Amino acid sequence: MKKVTVQEQGLGEKVVRHATAIGVAMKESVYPLTATVFYPRERKKMPDNLRGYLMFDPDKCISCWECAFVCPANAIQMKAAPNERYYPTVDYGKCIFCHFCVDSCSGGALKTTKIHDVAYKDMDEMLTLTEEMIEEPEIIREDKKSVEYVIDEHDLHLKRVREVDTLFVEVTPPVEIPMVSQCIDRASCIGCRVCEEVCESGAISSSIERGVLRMKIDTDKCTGCGLCVKECSMQILRLVKK
Repeated sequence: MKKVTVQEQGLGEKVVRHATAIGVAMKESVYPLTATVFYPRERKKMPDNLRGYLMFDPDKCISCWECAFVCPANAIQMKAAPNERYYPTVDYGKCIFCHFCVDSCSGGALKTTKIHDVAYKDMDEMLTLTEEMIEEPEIIREDKKSVEYVIDEHDLHLKRVREVDTLFVEVTPPVEIPMVSQCIDRASCIGCRVCEEVCESGAISSSIERGVLRMKIDTDKCTGCGLCVKECSMQILRLVKK
């Protein structure tokens, strides 16, 4: 078997190689080319539309249940509140952070944050009640710098700024289009009164006129949540502009 021989290097070549290595190390210490974020001492700057931890504003909620209906993971359940309304709870053990709930919330009651690193003790704690979504969660932060990935014509590098990125963003409120429920075919109504039972605002009422059950919609009370439209078995209720 032939031995592998190592070519002997001269003193000058060794000095050049060592000087080159030291130069690379000094350059990396001043202007590192690595794409590593030293979390938690540093935090990557996230966009404002990051699909993170959810916050809730009950004053903007119309109890339309749309967030629970649209959730593909069945992570949102509605909870009865003392004011006789229903507000959402979120099970983060099921949530896939699609934010369909945020996109479908007509009143802007659900909004996103840049929080993406929440720790829980067990699975039961991952069920976040409405009261916990209203107040900002306790945050323990060690980061002193914000990091952004910057791509130039030569390479990818990190831009470090000595500032703390805010985790709570101000979202643009949705454009509100006043809508009310309307019956488009009264002759097809079977008088099941399901619409009256599901109406959270008390806008739908029933009365007996000449032995016939009649349904009435008070447009001044109607919030346009569309819950009655979803539950109408005869499909004769529609949401129209107020």
